[in-house]
Amino acid sequence: MPDDKSRKRSAGVEATPSSPAATVRRPDMAWNPGSSVHASLAGEIGLRIVRGDYPPGTILPNEAKWSETFNVSRSAVREAIKMLMAKSLLASRPKIGSWVEPKERWNLLDRDVLAWYATSPDREVFLRTVQEFRHIIEPEASAFAAMRRSDEQMAEISQACREMGAATNLQERTRADTRFHLAILRASGNDLLVPLGVLIESALDHLFVFVTREHSDQRRAQALHEAIEKNIRLQRPAAARSAVHKLLANTDEVIERSRR
Repeated sequence: MPDDKSRKRSAGVEATPSSPAATVRRPDMAWNPGSSVHASLAGEIGLRIVRGDYPPGTILPNEAKWSETFNVSRSAVREAIKMLMAKSLLASRPKIGSWVEPKERWNLLDRDVLAWYATSPDREVFLRTVQEFRHIIEPEASAFAAMRRSDEQMAEISQACREMGAATNLQERTRADTRFHLAILRASGNDLLVPLGVLIESALDHLFVFVTREHSDQRRAQALHEAIEKNIRLQRPAAARSAVHKLLANTDEVIERSRR
């Protein structure tokens, strides 16, 4: 719960014309296609929270202010706030309002929160976080896939690998790259890894877009993926694990070079 200092800070936020909340939505402001008004509003507010416009402890503008800012109904605002509370970005109490929760309480495995996190200014932290997750999960998942994969699962992994090599643009390659790694998680035979992989799909997409743009040696990157595919296909778990470690080390180098 915010303290008095946070309340004073938030009061300044609401009253300052240059604050994020004071920018009235233009009629042509982009909303997510196919989304309801409250879902799009939740996305706009959630993005602002994750990128740091509203630090933890900040009390957000009230319903009337949000309604005026975005030109939406108060009921849409209420539903948007409920969505953000369900994602643990916000907490709320009568007579106080809604405030931003500490980052450690955010549900970073939520698809929307991950997507907002991926587009936040602190890209380096996001990339490191995704890479650490991959180091923890992917080598062993690939070893299990080499032992447990079915013919159908192997076909899916091989097809994604081929599509990476045949891709003619960034979008095609990164989508095939994501499918490749998610297919390996499915082939691992561990029921917990499948939903986890789906949850971080957006994070992997953002990471692979960055790596593909930064990494000029696509032949090497393709060869590293093909080594993983080959060792899973030949059912060599130790070799598959080693091939993943090499790919991750290569990605680590790309991220490190981007900092210079």
